Parts: sequence; structure tokens; C-alpha cells
Amino acid sequence: MDVKEHFYNDNPAHGPADALTTLPGVNYFFLGNGFIQAAVQVCTSGQGTPLGLLIMHPEKFGPKRNSLTFDQDSGLQSTWLRIFSRGKLLSPSPSQLKSCWKERVGIPALEVIWKGSPFFVSEVFYCPDRKRPWLVREVIIKNLSEKKYRVIIETGVKNQTLEKILEFGPGKAIRLCLEYEIKQKRQKSEVLARWGKAFHIYREAIAFWKSSANMHFFSPLLDHFFKASKYQLPSSVSKTGKLDGSIWQYNREWPRDQSMVATGLAMIGQFELAKTILSRNLNQFVSDEGDTIDSSCLRPPEECELDQNGLLLSALKTYVNWSGDRDILKKHWPKIQAAANFPLKKVFLHPQSGLVHNQREFWERHAAHGIEDGLELAHQVYVSLGLQAAAYLARLVGKENEATRWEKASAEIRKATLFNKKFGLVHKGYLIKRRKTRGGIQREISPKPDSKLPTGVPLFEEGPHYLNPDSSTALPIALEFINPKDKLASRTLAELEKLWNQRWTGGGYARYHVSSEPDSPGPWPFPSLFIARAYFEAGQDEKVWRILHWLSTVPGAKAGSWFEFYGPRPVPPYPQIGIVPWTWAEILIFLIHHLCGVRPEWKEILLRPRLLQGLEKMRASFRLRNILLSLSIRKARGKEKPVFFINGKSRPFQEGGLRLPLSEKDIKIEAILR
Repeated sequence: MDVKEHFYNDNPAHGPADALTTLPGVNYFFLGNGFIQAAVQVCTSGQGTPLGLLIMHPEKFGPKRNSLTFDQDSGLQSTWLRIFSRGKLLSPSPSQLKSCWKERVGIPALEVIWKGSPFFVSEVFYCPDRKRPWLVREVIIKNLSEKKYRVIIETGVKNQTLEKILEFGPGKAIRLCLEYEIKQKRQKSEVLARWGKAFHIYREAIAFWKSSANMHFFSPLLDHFFKASKYQLPSSVSKTGKLDGSIWQYNREWPRDQSMVATGLAMIGQFELAKTILSRNLNQFVSDEGDTIDSSCLRPPEECELDQNGLLLSALKTYVNWSGDRDILKKHWPKIQAAANFPLKKVFLHPQSGLVHNQREFWERHAAHGIEDGLELAHQVYVSLGLQAAAYLARLVGKENEATRWEKASAEIRKATLFNKKFGLVHKGYLIKRRKTRGGIQREISPKPDSKLPTGVPLFEEGPHYLNPDSSTALPIALEFINPKDKLASRTLAELEKLWNQRWTGGGYARYHVSSEPDSPGPWPFPSLFIARAYFEAGQDEKVWRILHWLSTVPGAKAGSWFEFYGPRPVPPYPQIGIVPWTWAEILIFLIHHLCGVRPEWKEILLRPRLLQGLEKMRASFRLRNILLSLSIRKARGKEKPVFFINGKSRPFQEGGLRLPLSEKDIKIEAILR
């Protein structure tokens, strides 16, 4: 594998400051409807356009400077709304910009307010329909003075300028509408900006967002995280299901990331979009032999990401259970069958243990980085869980023989992973990342001299380069592959604490030991959320809150759009750091699957809610197949005993959760917890 496939020529030192993704004081608010993708840049540091508009074609990936509204000389300056009066620009100080998520008739909208004395300005951005590549920008300008003003309002896109001359009496407010639409011209996409006449929001858009889950935790932090993820995750997907692994960064696709996104979408009730992603993955990203692409490429056996098969099958199971759609299984069964069988091929099976092996690890390091042929914990976990999911799905379509075979293979891999004394992935009472094919632990890596990796990264420093600990060892705990409450889980989590604040002081976990990092040292949001999910299941709430509070302090937290990681990086040759949609999916999975404990199966639903320490109550409503599931959860008061009320009828509280048969009628649940 050539490491240069992830090298890029985009250098933010060239061109306008807006080309830099990680501008100081920047937040990106993402909007979209599958036909258009937009990011409103709010930059309060003054080092980029304070309020800029990036519009992208969601089917076409590229770096930030390739956005359709980005000018190679002036960046996003033309998209900024400017007010001129008596030859003077009435612009705000960047630090005065205030931005927050809102809703317009139930659809996501961003509001940015600012003052350019004597004017107060409110700008609201949203996508008013689900059928056109169209974005609306509502502008309200109010004269706060007792004088009359004649002003010129100016904005635009690249070299296209829009202008209006207006008169404001004392205290008068004027409402304007700007529309942006992607047009195809000579096989090229370009944005047409115009003054609009109406502020109509179409019923298809209202219906789309009405079908999404609603959650209220009475916690500003959790409420913000939920809304930001619910709004932005669907906005990152094109109408055909295309999804960049990291917006502006990779310009490539992975079934692993897309499986997590589809899982999050299914849980918030966006079944149609989840199905589009999963169907596209099965059609285009799974070969007839069952291999999956990664980074938009097929790999030889030694470099296959074997976890992807399990992730895709697990996502299918989640989608089917939430949506009730078995047709996707019947339509794509040959590919589902191939994806389940692929990791069981002789080339992958380790004969002495029955585990799977190759020369690729979960974070995509390989031979060039010093990864030896071996047994990766994450591969065993996801292959086992994927086979379990495949067996479950097989029974739904009457494939009992395959279900029995996959179930047996899943159990054997799990048993060998946890209990094989020579080859299992347990050492001294905690989970480890990787063993060599002869049974020894691969503790360190050394890059090949001809690897062509950047020499300024930790992997090229002197000294040992350790593989353990690795955040992926939290996944068996979060996924309950092992008992989250036993000593194996607690000892594994204790080892993972070594990843917090390794070469930084602001908090957050790295993917793995920083000494083996071929990129830059720094904490990563979505691996930190792996660990948060594991800590939640283990009952260590103070560690969960520590991670969530860290996420609320890093750049991008105000928008709820997190960068892939936080730290310097060698750019070029590596690409600039982008926004990873997987993080939004991780947050939704944590809030819905873990915190609310909503876990539908084919004929019943398991409810296992638990309030984080410090939360007193929460409310939620979910689209579950064709019914509405409403939850109201609170802590017991005084001498109250824990109890469930199902449509008004009491049911005894059970520590392991309550199982209910699924019906065709809406379900209203009230839970009083310890």
C-alpha cells in the first residue's frame, strides 16, 4: 500500500486566509438537503472572513478552497453581507458575532446576529425544501438610531455582486431574502445568487425533519450536542448516499464510517437516508467476493480492513430493527452473504486459533508503518459481531442453515479472542490491541526506511514506538462484547487513561500511544467517544462527563462540528484537518442506544434507560417503524420505587431493562429510575 494516497497538494499557506480549515476562532455550521451542502463560517478571531458562506455540491468532494463560493484571491469575502452608509462600511468586530442553532417551522436553521452601529442585523440560513440545490438566507436589518439612513446593502458570490439601496427611518426594520442555487453550466457546477421574494418553507422539508427524533435532557450541553448532531448528520449526505469521510480532508469514502452514519440516521428516524447509504454500500462498495473498499479502493488480503464487513452487517441489523424493512435483505442478500463469508476465507483464518489475521490494523497503519502479520482485537470483535448480525438477519429471511453456521463462527471467534491462552487478546487482565501470528504481543512498530512518511512525526522520533494502549480496546466494552462491569473492562479502561493528555494539556484521548503516531500528536473526538460509551456502560459517569465537557471546549464546539483531531499536522504532504461526520453519529448512538437505552429488536423492544449522574430527567420521542415511541424518564423522589409505566399501566422495574412486544400502536413510556 502506498502511503502517498493520502498526500495532498493543498497548501493553506498559499492564497487567502479562508483556505485554512482550522482558522482560529472558527465554527462551521453545516446545512444541506442532499442536493446542496453548505457550511456557514463564523470566524470571531478576525483571521478569516467573519461571516462567510461555503457552498458545495454534495456529490463532488474537494478541499475547502474548491467550494463553489470560494474565490482563489479573496476567499469568502464576497459572501459577507456589507452595509455602506455615507461611504463608510458599517461592519461588526468579528468578536461581536453571535451564532446559534434555531429552527424555522421545525427545520434546522442557523442564526447569526451582529451590530454595525447604528444597525442590528440578524441573518438566518436554511434549506427550504428537499428537491432542489437551494439555500435561503433571511436578513433582518434594524435601524437602532433616531436618524434616517440611506444605505447600500452588498453581498455576492465570487465575482457576482448583489446590491440594494434602502432607506431606514428611525427604528425601522427591513427584511430581505437571499437565495443561492447550484446550477450546471457546461458540465461545471456554479452558484447563482439572487434576491428572493418569499420566505416559503416546503412541506417535504417540514415532513423530513418532523420524522426525526426529539430529545430533551434539561442539560444545555447534551441538548446542544443532540441538536447539532441531528441537524448536521443528514446534511452531510448527498441524495445518492455519498459521504466524505472527513469534509474537505480526505475526499474519499469508507464503509466503516458510512455504517456508523447509517446507524445514527436509523436511530433518529431517518430510515430512507440510512437505506440509501446501506444500499449504495452493498451495491458499490462490496465486491461479489465480499471484500469492502476502504479509502475508495479495494485492497489485497494483507491490507483488508476486516472490521468493515462486521460494521456494515451490524448497521444493517440496526436499520432493519428500527425501520422494520426486510426488503433490503431480500434485494441484497448475495452481497450480504458474501460480506459475512469474506473474513472466514482461508487466507484470513489463523489455523492455530481460529481468529482472523492480516497486516492491517484498525487505524489503517500497515506494513510501511511496521505492522506485522497478526491478530487485531478490533477485527475479531467486529467480525464476530458482524457474523452474529448476519445470523440474525438470515433468520428474518428464512436462511436457517446460514444463520446456524455464522452463529457458530461468531461464538468461536469470541471465545478464542477472550479465552485462548496463547493467541487471545487478553494480557494481565486487560484487553490488548494485537498479537503476532506466533502468539507474541506486538508491542512496538518501526516504520520502513523507504516508507515515504513525513519524518517530523512521532513515529520517526528516537526510542520505542508503542502500539498499546489503543482506544479501539474500548469498543468491546461499549458494544458489550464483554461484560462492562467486570474486572477485564475496568482494567482495560484503566490502561486507556494513559491516552489522556499525552503531549497536550487541554484534555481528550488520542487514538493510541502517541509514540507510534505517523501523523501529529493530539486528541481525537470520535475515539474519545468510544471511551465515553465504554465508561457509561461501566458506570463511571465522572469519566463520561469529563469527555463531554472536553468536547464542549474545543474549536468547533459552538457549532457542534468537530475536527478530526486537535493538534498541528504536516500540511502538506498531509491534507488539512476536516470535519468528520462519524463524530455526529457517535454522539447520537451514545445518547439514544446508551443513555436512553432504546434497543429495538424484530419482535420486541428492549428499554434500558439510565440517567447520567447529575441528570434528573429526560424526554424523548422516536420514530420506530410506523409508530411513535415517547419516553419520559426521571429519578425517583423520596421513597418512590423504580417502575415503568407503559401506556399508563405499571410494570416492575428490571435492572437488565424491560422487554416489550412491538405493536402497531404508539407507545408511551414513563420510567422512574433509581
